[in-house]
Amino acid sequence: MLRLAAFAVASALATGAAGPLPPLPPLSRLLAAPDRLTIVVDDTGNPLADGEYRLECDPPGGNHPRAEDACARLEALAREGKDPFAPEPKNQLCTMQDGGRATARITGTWHGNRVDSRFRRTNGCEIRRWNDLEPVLPRGRS
Repeated sequence: MLRLAAFAVASALATGAAGPLPPLPPLSRLLAAPDRLTIVVDDTGNPLADGEYRLECDPPGGNHPRAEDACARLEALAREGKDPFAPEPKNQLCTMQDGGRATARITGTWHGNRVDSRFRRTNGCEIRRWNDLEPVLPRGRS
């Protein structure tokens, strides 16, 4: 009996010496669908960038050419409290510049939320929105 008690105390001390365990993610995140996105890109002016890509995060995967960097960018935006898939606010003043004909559509699930977002480069706000999401989206210069 004394041996069992000594073992329990030694185990508790060893666990404490190793430091606290990292916090678990929220239960909703554990039960959520995995981060899986489909990205369709057209008219970038670069035939190697146009096409359909799958992006999976946690762990990074799919056929996206820069999956690890793309997942890291999405996580960085999340840490900043930004929704990378939110549309530009209505009635926002934007510079009238043409960023080319490139378009993209991203669908799927990210952080447990459904995603269906479209991207263009038709004015300064949309160009900034696209650029903020690189390398999830390819460089969109036509």
